[in-house]
Parts: sequence; structure tokens; C-alpha cells
Amino acid sequence: MSEIQNLIDKLIEFRDARDWQQFHDSKNLASAISIEASELNELYLWKNDIKEIESIDKERLAEELADILSFALLLVEKNKLDVTEIVLNKIKKNNEKYPVSKAKGTAKKYNEL
Repeated sequence: MSEIQNLIDKLIEFRDARDWQQFHDSKNLASAISIEASELNELYLWKNDIKEIESIDKERLAEELADILSFALLLVEKNKLDVTEIVLNKIKKNNEKYPVSKAKGTAKKYNEL
């Protein structure tokens, strides 16, 4: 069993023990990801200095990332997707959209390269 599948199994065990599957439709899981991502962004709100940005509370950072990843993994499971496959496919697409020769060292979007 992969580590990712092990995480999904533990999340399902936690969810099912609380009878929360009824709330975990795709829309609500996607909304939860967005809400938790907003909480992640809040950690950086009003910070401009790179030192201040990079020195945020790592425990709070870890908690918000864990929330985002947990809901994302539950959404993956709900839709019977394979995490490794979808990430590798996205890397492949991004390699085509952002060739090193054009994208290296720039934050421009693919249609601006």
C-alpha cells in the first residue's frame, strides 16, 4: 500500500467514525479546500518583508496545509482518481506549456512566454 493510500484510508476511518461522509460530496470538499486555502493565505496577509513572510508560525502553516491536503485527498478518493497519475499528468502538461527554454527564471504565464 502506498503512503498516499494509507493517508486516504486513515482519513476515511476518521471521517466514517464520525458519520461525516454524508457531508463530503464533491462540492463541499472543493469548498472546504478553498476555505482552508483562504486560511493559509491569511497567515501571510499584510506581510511584505520576505523575512517576515518566511518566518510565519510553522505549526500554523502545517495545520492549514494538512487541512488542504486532507480535503484534497478525500476529493480524490470520492472521485476515484489516482493522485500519482493526476499529478504526473499535470507535470507533463506543464512541461509542454512551460518549456525550460522559455520559462526558466520567469513567472510569466504560458500565453505570455
